[in-house]
Amino acid sequence: MSMREELQQRIESKAARVAIIGLGYVGLPLAVEYALQGFDVAAIDANEERVGQVNRGENYIPDVRIGDLASVVESGTLRATTEYAAVADADAILICVPTPLDKNKQPNTGYIESAIESALPFIRKGQLFVLESTTYPGTTDEVLLPYLERSGLEVGKDIFLAFSPERVNPGDAVFKTRNTPKVVGGVTKACVQIAEVLYAQIIEGGVHAVSSTRAAEMTKLLENTFRIVNISLVNELAQLCERMEIDVWEVIEASSTKPFGFMPFYPGPGLGGHCIPLDPFYLSWKAKEYDFSTQFIDLAGRINDAMPYYVIDQAAEVLNMAGKPLNGSRVLLLGMAYKKDVDDLRQSPALKIAHLLSDRSVLISYHDPLIPCVQEEGLDLRSVELTAETLGEQDLVLITTGHSNVDYRHVVAHAQLVFDTRNATQGIPSDKVVRLGAR
Repeated sequence: MSMREELQQRIESKAARVAIIGLGYVGLPLAVEYALQGFDVAAIDANEERVGQVNRGENYIPDVRIGDLASVVESGTLRATTEYAAVADADAILICVPTPLDKNKQPNTGYIESAIESALPFIRKGQLFVLESTTYPGTTDEVLLPYLERSGLEVGKDIFLAFSPERVNPGDAVFKTRNTPKVVGGVTKACVQIAEVLYAQIIEGGVHAVSSTRAAEMTKLLENTFRIVNISLVNELAQLCERMEIDVWEVIEASSTKPFGFMPFYPGPGLGGHCIPLDPFYLSWKAKEYDFSTQFIDLAGRINDAMPYYVIDQAAEVLNMAGKPLNGSRVLLLGMAYKKDVDDLRQSPALKIAHLLSDRSVLISYHDPLIPCVQEEGLDLRSVELTAETLGEQDLVLITTGHSNVDYRHVVAHAQLVFDTRNATQGIPSDKVVRLGAR
């Protein structure tokens, strides 16, 4: 019996042990799903506080049900640790660490390299390694593979290596880890075969195999490049509609009645989160190696990067029409998260807008029901209550995130002026409200 066949038997019988490296929005849901299916799971993270939370059954990822985490911790099928020695006992190791860009939009694979280097002393025959971190095509082969080959084991025979892009959509009420289809690509045919078997144990949405790790890496980048290009397009159209005195939201609603050939995207103050603002630039960076210019990606990035500045200009105009200058005004940002109904600040356009307002001597405050305080990037703010008095004291309420559990009728009723970048006030008639792209 081959090593792949032995590992497959262990996985299918749930005798295999799983190690998850990285306990963020990707790693923790995966760890819980495998533990729920009866696998013994070791979750590895350098953050001692996070490890302690997991071991106490304290959930910090909204997409994980609190009861699920508590039950697998209590049953002993999931435990967290800061020690990479847990890799030695694992049959499958999933790497779910950050892959940020630097200020020049250059990929940083340092977290991946640190993870695999830390695991290297504990690598043995019969293990499967899968990278889930979003990155440029070639990372698995060019970064991870050389580390594994240093072990002296033959990849595809003694040990296995694959890539499977994470597809988490934070805050999605329908699609979670379990029911979202999984794409996998392996270094060899045996690698992708065993990766398919591993994910089939928890993924109800199905597993789709591609011919290589590079194809799997490119799949994730295409998905998010598609989104940034289309969102940037509709942001540009919102600016044009504003000049033409056409309501862009009405146009999008009308276009959405077409049952084919159209998919609605919506304007806003800019893109945020862990994927869309960053992922396409992995591809843009890698393309230069092939003497290729990704013009759509670069243009979309410029349009997106300019949106917070456009919002500030429009906010100044809204105040000016009321006879007030932006300088010295009191502005309340309604929503700091990068999108509705999540508590995630990463790359949030509201942070950029807050800085731009502060640079213009604006007295800023904010309300976000999911983010009680903001202490990063030089900001030190606490969420205020949306009382009638607080709203009435503001020269402008700027809606930057359209959380579902905010009473926007209350906001409109008591605010002096509202500039809505998310169409959260749709259906609330008031001459105090100006919506982005709907002058």
